[in-house]
Amino acid sequence: MSWTDERVETLKKMWSEGQSASQIAKELGGVTRNAVIGKVHRLGLSNRAGAGAAPKAAAAAAPKAKPAKPKAEPKAKPAAPAAAEAKPAEPAPTPKSPARRAIIPAGQPLPPQPSTNEIPAEALAKVSEVEKKAKKISVMELTEKTCKWPVGDPATDDFWFCGLPSQAGKPYCEAHVGVAFQPMSSRRDRRR
Repeated sequence: MSWTDERVETLKKMWSEGQSASQIAKELGGVTRNAVIGKVHRLGLSNRAGAGAAPKAAAAAAPKAKPAKPKAEPKAKPAAPAAAEAKPAEPAPTPKSPARRAIIPAGQPLPPQPSTNEIPAEALAKVSEVEKKAKKISVMELTEKTCKWPVGDPATDDFWFCGLPSQAGKPYCEAHVGVAFQPMSSRRDRRR
């Protein structure tokens, strides 16, 4: 099965009408529900999650009201100034709720996320002091008894490992263990 222009137009039309992916697949024939969903995403069609069923159900449940009789307008209207007529009305800004998240199209990078992993200042001070005394060894010099904490950018010549004696059962020295392995309660408290 190939996506011909005619089939794509049928898919777009049915999708905009609120048809489900299963209904579209059945109508097109020779295509699965998942194939329809994939094509919808590749075409960048709007996400109808939560918007499709509720308005239809609300419209069906609402009783048909008779149109109200138009009110008689006053005969003499005050003339509006020309400047007010020329100025277009600006839409009111809509505040975004914190719970609402933007939908990122497939293949697009995610926006930067706020970090919740903050390292205590005393631990950073201890690490900077230890790194002044570090042995600055290469990857070939690492053993099971040396601290394997990486320092710097691995793509540069200034990259090295701490190399100080590691704690028993841990890959790092005492200062780097304090940064890498934090108690659960302190991590939980920082997120609040």
